[in-house]
Amino acid sequence: METRQQGFLDSDPLREADEHTASYIILTEAEREEIQQELTRLDEEISTLKQVLASKEKQHSELKHKLGINPLIEIRNNFTRGWQDMQSSIAYKRTSETLSSAGQKTSVAFSTLGSTINRKFGDMRNSPSFKSFEEKVESTVSTIKTRVGGSGAGGSFEDVLSSAAKASSQDTPNNDLSDMPDRPQ
Repeated sequence: METRQQGFLDSDPLREADEHTASYIILTEAEREEIQQELTRLDEEISTLKQVLASKEKQHSELKHKLGINPLIEIRNNFTRGWQDMQSSIAYKRTSETLSSAGQKTSVAFSTLGSTINRKFGDMRNSPSFKSFEEKVESTVSTIKTRVGGSGAGGSFEDVLSSAAKASSQDTPNNDLSDMPDRPQ
């Protein structure tokens, strides 16, 4: 098969555009008149159809008004219909299933995390350090209750606090506050 490049000096008789233009030139006066009449008739039909359409649109609008259908209701109905169409789509169903599955997996992960944290707090509470701290707090609280709630010989509230601080400092050797400089009041 021989391929030929086209250029400025093509020898093809007529191209499609040339044929279209040539058909106008070749028309006889009678054919031109007939086509002109057909064009006029089509213009009149188009005008008539536009008038009929405008009349039908007006009638349509009046009927909607009588039924109480306004543009806002139409928008709402279109939105509702669109939402229902979207929910019935395969893509929406797949996305919904994926999100549901992810939510369930996240729920399981948080549940596992919560039980792990709960177990760790339980382990911490049972540790010797925490038990020792808990005993010191209980001892201090019972001392304060005894001093405040006992007979009137217990002293003032300040006395109770200072005795509790002394008891606490005796239990922990690193709480020596005597080395600290006095702060202005």
